[in-house]
Amino acid sequence: MTTYKEIFGKYVKNYSSDPSSDAEGQVWYNTTSGTFKSVLASGTWSSGSPMITARRHMGDGGNQTAALAAGGLTTVYVATVEEYNGSGWSTGGSLTTARGILAGFGTQTAGVGAGGYKGGSPNTTAATEEYDGSTWSPGGNMSTSRYGLTGCGTQIAGLAIGGATYPPPTSLTSVEEYDGTNWTAGGSLPAATRGAGSAGTQTVALAFGGTINPSTQVSTTLEYDGSAWTAGGNLGTARYDIVGAGTQTSAIAFGGQLPPGSARSSATELYNGSTWASTGNMGTAREALGSANFAPQSAALAFGGYTGSNVDLTEEFNISSSIITGAAWASGGNLSTPRSRHTGFGSQTAAVAAANNPSPRVITEEYNGSAWGSGGNMNTGRQELAGLGTLTAGLAFGGEIGPNTQATEEYDVTSWTNGGNLTSPAGIQAGPSAAGTQTAGLQGGGATTTPAPVGVINWSGEYNGSSWATGNNINTARSAGLGGTQTAGVLAGGGAFPAPIPGFVTENYDGTTWTNSNSQLSPGNAFNIAGPVTNSVWIGIGPNPTTSVHFYDGTAFTTGASYATARSASAGAGDTATAGLIFGGNPGAQIASTEEYNPETTAANVKTITTS
Repeated sequence: MTTYKEIFGKYVKNYSSDPSSDAEGQVWYNTTSGTFKSVLASGTWSSGSPMITARRHMGDGGNQTAALAAGGLTTVYVATVEEYNGSGWSTGGSLTTARGILAGFGTQTAGVGAGGYKGGSPNTTAATEEYDGSTWSPGGNMSTSRYGLTGCGTQIAGLAIGGATYPPPTSLTSVEEYDGTNWTAGGSLPAATRGAGSAGTQTVALAFGGTINPSTQVSTTLEYDGSAWTAGGNLGTARYDIVGAGTQTSAIAFGGQLPPGSARSSATELYNGSTWASTGNMGTAREALGSANFAPQSAALAFGGYTGSNVDLTEEFNISSSIITGAAWASGGNLSTPRSRHTGFGSQTAAVAAANNPSPRVITEEYNGSAWGSGGNMNTGRQELAGLGTLTAGLAFGGEIGPNTQATEEYDVTSWTNGGNLTSPAGIQAGPSAAGTQTAGLQGGGATTTPAPVGVINWSGEYNGSSWATGNNINTARSAGLGGTQTAGVLAGGGAFPAPIPGFVTENYDGTTWTNSNSQLSPGNAFNIAGPVTNSVWIGIGPNPTTSVHFYDGTAFTTGASYATARSASAGAGDTATAGLIFGGNPGAQIASTEEYNPETTAANVKTITTS
């Protein structure tokens, strides 16, 4: 007989009454009432204000509304310090010694920075510094100079775990305890480790992940009782340069570097004192990032780090306590013609897919909620065009047919007719953006090849149903994604050839002016598939094939449920954030697959199933 564990990956526990504590993922059977209950709380990351300086390998501390980032590596090791207040970063008092790959712990007004790598001779340091919210002062030196260590606890009861000496890089098992003045030996790790994450206090600590050597990442979790370490449940994903927060029985771990040759990680896992469970991923995969390690599991903070270059990104994590939003992508009917670099518009049950690569580039298909059927061919065959509107009143414009084209066409469910040409300074080729309706359309930015070389423009325009009028320029020239309406739009992400826009810029439009907003969560050419500015769904976020989905509430982005097939150069449709559609794309070759997005919102994070 199939068990609940085999289906859902969790055991059912029996109780005579409902437990007083509802842990995420907990499933139990009430033997008195004859009911099953399951707690379905989930966590998501949202974008916060970027750091002043992109950096990695910082000392860190504090919580989500009062965090500390000390030192780190830019192009050199630095002493600069930044403080986060929940909405933005400001400059704090600098460390006495410039260094990175150090341990940080404590709070924003009572923090500690210990050890680290500073270059020169000697390369590593045992120095400890204490922060009072404005200045750093010397504390007692550790017994062993080291870098790549992790730390947790408070300024008067801290813990420094593992790390490595240099040269050569030699991982350590040693653990030291700090009392605010002196360091003393604590219980040694069972295996030499550096680049681990940690959580908890000096006497009830947790250490997880890390690396024994550059080619051996581990998923090991260790629990500390103030004198000795014992094994806990392993991480789901082995990685090093990982960070975390919380307590020994309620921890969070995120980010890090996967085994050599693999990508950096965005995986986020929650620990309940015995096992780790996956929750919503970070928007940007990165290693050597900072964490507000004094924060609880339910309100973590990630900042800075390394994606291949240093980043200034900040993300905030939150677990819903009363409302959850689950989401799922389901397979829809396949396109008749596999395609990429096409456009789409309409709703989930009345969508249009127009143009395609490879040729012929005039093919139009219509979706009825379950299957695609033939539509009228376009007058001008093209690829990399923009589209907006509905099945009965659509608009497509721009694109590439060899040279760029300014052609605009209007769709009426049967055929395409020519509309007024774009009036941009040069034909828009790659990634033209579109929002609004056939009689009130909006375009912002784009890329050109006429004249050569490839470049981006900051032009924006508005369509009135017959002609285009030039609007105010966007702030950052690029080929980007656009959502919303002609009087309430949002432009996100984009490329500047050959790389994504630095900083992942987002701009809001009020019908007249473009204003910078919070950055999206990850780089690449995003596009909106459904919903208004204050509740929109964005996909295709990444320069390479991706399954990333983000939501925008008018101010910040949060991560959403990923779709099944990684793809780039796809198209989408949807008139509300609760009914989106994605189709086609290029994960290596043109594809025909379609996926439908349908979120499920519940009034509480507990569902009861009555059995007989």
